[in-house]
Amino acid sequence: MRSVIPLAVIFAGAGAVTGFLLRPSDIFGHQLPLSVVLARGSDLHGLNRLLVPLAERSFNEMVAGLIIGAVLGTVVGALLNRR
Repeated sequence: MRSVIPLAVIFAGAGAVTGFLLRPSDIFGHQLPLSVVLARGSDLHGLNRLLVPLAERSFNEMVAGLIIGAVLGTVVGALLNRR
């Protein structure tokens, strides 16, 4: 049981990084910076407010990667403990 938590944390971190790196781009092919993604676009002003849905989607994909990574790490840790 002791190796389940560390593996879940490592896999969750890897999933979050993967979700961040694979986040969607705007119409010009640029990805939003991490600070904008983490704030879900709340600090955008003017015409950049049009990018708020993109920032929210990027955040959601990053969190989904984190959750999938944590679940995968838990499963791998549990399978390794069975041996």
